[in-house]
This record gives sequence, C-alpha cells and structure tokens, in this order.
Amino acid sequence: MLPQAHIMRGSEKMNKGLTFVFIAVLGMPVIGSSQSFYALRRDRNFLVSFGSGKANNYGEMVNPGEFGKLKPNIAIGAEYYLNNRISARAELTWFQLSGADADADDDRVERNLSFRSDCIELDAMAAINLTPMGLRFYQRSKLNFHAFAGIGVLYFNPKANYKGESYALHRLRTENKSYSLIQPVIPLGFGARIKLDPFFNILVEAGYRITFTDYLDDASSTRYVDVALLKSDIARALSDRRVEIDTQPGRPTQVGKRGNPEKNDGYFITNITLQYYLPKMMFRDNYNKLYNRKRKAYYRRPKY
Repeated sequence: MLPQAHIMRGSEKMNKGLTFVFIAVLGMPVIGSSQSFYALRRDRNFLVSFGSGKANNYGEMVNPGEFGKLKPNIAIGAEYYLNNRISARAELTWFQLSGADADADDDRVERNLSFRSDCIELDAMAAINLTPMGLRFYQRSKLNFHAFAGIGVLYFNPKANYKGESYALHRLRTENKSYSLIQPVIPLGFGARIKLDPFFNILVEAGYRITFTDYLDDASSTRYVDVALLKSDIARALSDRRVEIDTQPGRPTQVGKRGNPEKNDGYFITNITLQYYLPKMMFRDNYNKLYNRKRKAYYRRPKY
C-alpha cells in the first residue's frame, strides 16, 4: 500500500490541477471581453464549444414512467452560422448509460439484469433560432431559444459485473444473437443560448436520441435462450441472472420475459456548454471567405 503522506500529496496536486482548470474556464469570458473594439468590427460566424452534463437511459431496465440512472458526459463541438437564424453544427460526445433491475419498483427485480456502457456519439445537426441574431455577431440578443435536429453515429458497449469482474456482453451473445456496436441515431431537442459577452455564450440544451436498436442494454428477446446453446459458463451465467437471487423457474426458456423487442432503446442528453466565437485571424487565407460572408441587411437586430 502507498504511504498516507504520498496519497495526500497526490490528492493535493489533483485538487490544485482541478482548481486551475476551473479558474481558466471562468476566466475565458474575461479574456474575450478585453479584446479591442477592432475585433468587433470583423464579423464572426464560427464557434467552438466545450460542455458537460447528464445522459439518461431509456430502455428495458427503467421503471415504468421513469428514466434510468443519470450518468455524466463530456462534449466538444463546432458551429457555423449560415444566416441569422440557421446554423450547422458538428458535435462529439462521450457519455455513459446504465441500468439495474435491482432498482426496479415492479417484478423486474426478479429478472436481476444490469448493465453499464461507455458510449461515443458523433453528430451533424442543424439548429434554428427563434429570433434573428443581428447584423453582427455581437449584436445578438442576450437570450435566444432554438430547436435542433440531425443525424449521428453511436458507439456503445454494454458490460455487466459478475463476481468482481466486468464482462462485455456483446461478445458473450447472452441471447444467442449478434448485433452491431455501431448504430445510427437521430438527435432531436431544444435549448437556450445566453450571451455572456460579445465573444462567449452559455448554451443549455436537452435532446432525445432516437435509435434503431434494442440492444443498448443487451436485453431484447421476449424469452430466455436455452443456455445449452451458449458457448461458455460466463455467457450462461449472465444470460439468466435470476438464479443468483433464487427467482429462476423450473423451465427458464418457457417462463419469464427478458426484454421487449417491440420498442427500441433510447436516451436523453442534457448539457451546459461554453461557446466561443473564433476570430477571423485564426484561419488561413483559404478560410477568409468564410468570414467575409455578411449577414443580409433585411435581418433586424432583436430589440431586447
């Protein structure tokens, strides 16, 4: 074991590092505010973002009328305004999903399944604002609402803990079926954009992801598979976990319901994001045309 003093020194270094990152993030709007007036004269349509929030599972291991356990996420992205109302965005998000029958308030407790999955989602989306953003980027309103939709690709990998070890359920084929760990998704949602200063926004968003798979939690089949068809003892143990709590009936393949294939899994992501308008000088000459596009004069600056 490590000496207590060594552990304390490591903890102090970690706390100092986190404090530095926190101060740096809070200080970014101040740096942006200190830029000269001449920086405002050049319009900016391109933003980068960094955010975090919560992801929420919605599948077989969720209580009726409720969502599953909240899990953290981290997102980075870039956004470009096509005009005063519409923008195009790319976003990469890491998040976790999980669920457990042990937390159920109905007879799912007897099923005794559980999962945890680290996920990565890459999206291309379009957003439309409720009100125009103004002739120049710094003339945008202090508060603006928007809706977004798009297409994306999801990577997921459900795992379960068994006797102190973590096992990837996809490899075990617990229902004697194979499925892809890469799936298309459709993100849909809404949000609010809050202006901090001419160069920074705070973005608050909530969105649901429509998926085309019922295996985010590795449970879908209406019947338990005959364990004789599975290839290993671990696969058999994680296919039907009722035996662990003595709720397994005499004929497991004929009694009980493991999943619900009539409805695909889904999930919610809720984020708070810091956005920054990139200056034109950060791009080479080939990108200057991007910033030379001026917004149409018939767009009026919002009055609030």
